[in-house]
Amino acid sequence: MIDKLLNPIDMLPRLPLGAKVDDFIDWLLGQIGVLTRLIANFLEGIMEGITDLLLWFPPFILIVLIALIAWRLSNRNIAIFTFFGLVLIYNMNLWPGAMSTITMILIAVTISLCIGLPVGILSTRYTLFHRIVWPILDFMQTMPAFVYLIPAVFFFSLGVVAAMIATVVFSMPPVIRLTGLGIRQVPEDVVEASHAFGSTDWQLLTKVQLPLAMPTIMAGVNQCIMLALSMVVIAAMIGAGGLGGHVYGAIQRLNIGLGFESGLAVVILAIILDRITQSSRQTSEE
Repeated sequence: MIDKLLNPIDMLPRLPLGAKVDDFIDWLLGQIGVLTRLIANFLEGIMEGITDLLLWFPPFILIVLIALIAWRLSNRNIAIFTFFGLVLIYNMNLWPGAMSTITMILIAVTISLCIGLPVGILSTRYTLFHRIVWPILDFMQTMPAFVYLIPAVFFFSLGVVAAMIATVVFSMPPVIRLTGLGIRQVPEDVVEASHAFGSTDWQLLTKVQLPLAMPTIMAGVNQCIMLALSMVVIAAMIGAGGLGGHVYGAIQRLNIGLGFESGLAVVILAIILDRITQSSRQTSEE
C-alpha cells in the first residue's frame, strides 16, 4: 500500500490497448481476407514471372544489358562498376538470389511510387489532407522496421508477398514527403505566371510543378530504393528469400564466409541502384 502511495501511477487500471488492437486485426482480417488472398496470388504471380524472365536470360547477356542501361542513365564509370559487380555476384553463386532481390525491389518500389506520388501531390492541394498524412508519416518512419513484419505476416502469411507488403509500407514515406516538398518549393511567382497565362490545374501540375520538383522527387525515389533494399534483407526473417535469405541463413549457421559474400552482393546492388538514381536526379536538375 505504501508503495502504491509513493507511486500512484500503479493504482491506475491497465489500458487494454494490445487486446483491442488484436480484436481489431481479427475483425479486419475477417472483412478483407478474400481481398488479401487475391493480392497475394497476384503479387506472387508477378514475382515469379519477372524472376523467371530474368533467370531465363543468359547471365552474361543480362549483365551487359544492365551495364548499358547504367551507362545510359548514369555514366561510363558506373557502367563499368555495374558490369564487374554483377560478374562478381555471379561468380559467388548468388545470381538467382540477386535476381529475386532485384525483382522484389522493382515491385515494391513501383507500388510505393504509384501510391506515394499521388498522395504527395494531394498533400499539396488540401491542407486538411496534409495535416492528416504528415503525422502518419512520422509514425511510419519512427516505427522499427521489424514491427512491419508482424501485420504483413498476419494478413499475407509467411513468404515473399508479406515481405513485399512490409517493404512497400517501410519505403513509401520518403516518396510522399519529398514529392510534397518539391512541389511546395516551386517559386510562387512561377505558379502565378502560369495562372496568368491561363493554365489549368492539370497543366500547372504536369508542365510546371512536377518538372521543377523532379530533382527533389528523384531524391525521394533514391531513398525509397535504399529503404526497400534494406527492408528486403530484413524481411528474409519471414521467408522473403533472395540475398536476404542467404544473409539470414549465414547468421543462423554462423557461416561467416557466406555472410560476407551475401552482404557484399547486397552492397554492390545498393551502390548500383544508388548511383543510377543519383545520376538521374542530377540530370533532372540540369
